[in-house]
Amino acid sequence: MLYYNLNNKKERVTFREAVTRGISSDMGLFMPEEIPSPGPDFFKKLPEMELPEIAFTIAGMYIGDEIPYRILKTICDESFNFPVVIKKIGPGKTVLELFHGPTAAFKDFGARFMSRCLGYFTSGDDRKSVVLVATSGDTGGAVADSFAGVDAVDVIILYPSGRISPLQENQLTTHGGNITALEITGTFDDCQQMVRETFTKLDTRNRIRLTSANSINIARLIPQSFYYYYAMSRSESTEPVLSVPSGNFGNLSAAVMAWRSGLKVKHFIASTNVNRVVPEYIRTGKYCPANTVMTIANAMDVGNPGNFVRLAQLFDNDHGKFISKISGYWFDDDRIRNHIWDEYQRSGYILDPHGAVASLGLESYIRDHPGAQGIFTATAHPAKFSEVVEPVIGERLTFPASLDRFLSGKKLSVPMNPGYQYLKEYLTERYHLQ
Repeated sequence: MLYYNLNNKKERVTFREAVTRGISSDMGLFMPEEIPSPGPDFFKKLPEMELPEIAFTIAGMYIGDEIPYRILKTICDESFNFPVVIKKIGPGKTVLELFHGPTAAFKDFGARFMSRCLGYFTSGDDRKSVVLVATSGDTGGAVADSFAGVDAVDVIILYPSGRISPLQENQLTTHGGNITALEITGTFDDCQQMVRETFTKLDTRNRIRLTSANSINIARLIPQSFYYYYAMSRSESTEPVLSVPSGNFGNLSAAVMAWRSGLKVKHFIASTNVNRVVPEYIRTGKYCPANTVMTIANAMDVGNPGNFVRLAQLFDNDHGKFISKISGYWFDDDRIRNHIWDEYQRSGYILDPHGAVASLGLESYIRDHPGAQGIFTATAHPAKFSEVVEPVIGERLTFPASLDRFLSGKKLSVPMNPGYQYLKEYLTERYHLQ
């Protein structure tokens, strides 16, 4: 399997190169030449397969012999050694909980898989690997946890100051060691742009190996499809609709990749907060990036989603094909808070703000399409947003044991202005690139 550059489709690279580079020299994202299909026998036995086995089968189709099967099986067994939980909470409404990993967010799936793939590909390289990642909330914590203490790898996380929850900030800034947090006085889009420009402009003088751990890296994106095979095969409906809370649109892109491979999904719902550039694209046919607006669903505060180009490519950049399979809904903070309260009163289920957006999206679709049944994804444990959720439900939340270590600790961050030049100066000085 080769991967092509979305900005220059003549450029083809191996999976290894796509992972270690992260992004092309012209800022293009890598996509597989084709979406492989595991075939009817796989889908027949899918309901009996556990997640690591599903991951091993699908990953092998994307990776081929670039990682030996024995090692790939170990990577999958180690990466996905925590549960995926599916609960029915109302008529026609099921939640897919993706927050039972070590950092209580769905980003654990992609970050753990990518870290192990990158570790295999860079073993024996005498250069230090430097992983740059921009985060709007949960990505940074998952990446930090996955790489903490890994020899010969530095992780540098850029996050927008004052725009993530206190617990999320602790997950980024209290590790120390090989994990560095850069606190940017700007938005997530600023952080993402700084990372992208660094890949295309910084002369590393071959002293370090730069790569990204954002979902722009294909090794982060592919594993986000694995849990959809698991969930869809266990749905009460033979062809459910799927609502995904969407910020940078990697999670929804991965779900569409699974559908393209043969997984039965009746329809997709792109559920967003007021940063609604994709629902507006669905409505108008015009993609218009916008300034980021802060919300209580902060991990979705993205005004120019990096994975939109991948999502559009999966539909041949055809707006008609896109809207035939994806609907879009957006919700403001008041709707999100009200829905957290309503669901808690109705079923006793506690939503985080991002899961609330996905739940609202599913309910909106069912209201427009009576009789539909669906699944929405809950991407983070509500305790990660206790400062939002507790005042709404009037209850104290129980923190999962995995988060206890992040409730305290000394914050270690480096303040930085937004702009590539500041990140360039920092990296040049730190790694002696002059």
